[in-house]
Amino acid sequence: MQIPSDHSEFVIERYPEGPAQAIDNGRRAWDTVTSMTNTTRTKPVRRGARGEYAKTRERRKAILDAALEVFAEGGYRSGSLREVAQRVGISEAGLLHHFSSKVKLLEAVLTHRDDRALEMVPMRSEDGAATMRGLVALAAHNASIPGVVELYCTLSAEATSPEHPAHQYFVDRYDITRSNIERALEFLRAEGRLRPGMTPYRGAVAIIAMMDGLQVQWLLDRSVVDMEIELREFISGFVDIDWDIADEAEALA
Repeated sequence: MQIPSDHSEFVIERYPEGPAQAIDNGRRAWDTVTSMTNTTRTKPVRRGARGEYAKTRERRKAILDAALEVFAEGGYRSGSLREVAQRVGISEAGLLHHFSSKVKLLEAVLTHRDDRALEMVPMRSEDGAATMRGLVALAAHNASIPGVVELYCTLSAEATSPEHPAHQYFVDRYDITRSNIERALEFLRAEGRLRPGMTPYRGAVAIIAMMDGLQVQWLLDRSVVDMEIELREFISGFVDIDWDIADEAEALA
């Protein structure tokens, strides 16, 4: 269609209502095009999404810290979800929004404890000596959290029953821990620092047994056993390690 130079006939033909309606319709059409263009070119910013995620993550951590305290003080079976929720300042229903059951909460608490431990023990490091020093540092740290140590010892014993809710957790945990310590000792053997007659697998089994045994003895009488010293001496019996390197590194930092 050819549009006349003054546009009048075109306007009347397409918009018999009059020029004003034509202008109004044209403005609406332009607004629609602009809106579509903006939608295509600019993604909407969900300003609250990241803040809500951070808030949820903080709330979950607060619940796990509270649950760890409750379970450590009274045991898993005695500790209630209501008490955990009260310590966080939320309702029991609010807690169940984050953890659907007490079993799920227990699993998350145990994993949370392991995450804390991994901050001290570089299990994935290729420096086997650093892993051994980390294990000794963990033993020293455990002496400052008797309730958590008691919870771990009690649950690990109860979880030997396949019907226990934490059974699979402990099966997996021992398998992973044993493999990681064995890996660290493999690196030490490659460096010629593992005593003759000791294999990485046997060393890993012995170290875990020593740590667990020391914890039980320490819980029974804390004046008899120093977990840090005993574990260090035990590992020194079959691994050549300079235990003071970590202290020197901290002094230089």
